Amino acid sequence: MPGLYLAALLFSLAGVALTDARLKLAAWRDPRRTIIAVVLGTVFFLIWDAVGIATGVFVKGDSPLLLGIDLAPHLPLEEPVFLIFLSYLALVLHGAAMRLRALRAGRRPVSGQGGESAV
Repeated sequence: MPGLYLAALLFSLAGVALTDARLKLAAWRDPRRTIIAVVLGTVFFLIWDAVGIATGVFVKGDSPLLLGIDLAPHLPLEEPVFLIFLSYLALVLHGAAMRLRALRAGRRPVSGQGGESAV
């Protein structure tokens, strides 16, 4: 079924965006920095892909799940969408890890209870 991979990527991207919107981990906390980071990450990995394609390391396989639209030889339309998803997901996961770290750092042993800590 052509386009299924792209649909799965967009569905997953929407899920990450909804999580981000609810918890304000990246784009909903600082949209400008998030956009810059996603663009830089995507461009970096597209350059990485171009080098890999030029050296023959990366080749596009045949899959009925791809739309069949190539932006360049061995670079399907789905690749930049995947790289956007990857970069955004990394930022959201980083934001979640930093929030969890801050929450854990905020918990201190409760004094007066026999040295037990509130965990």
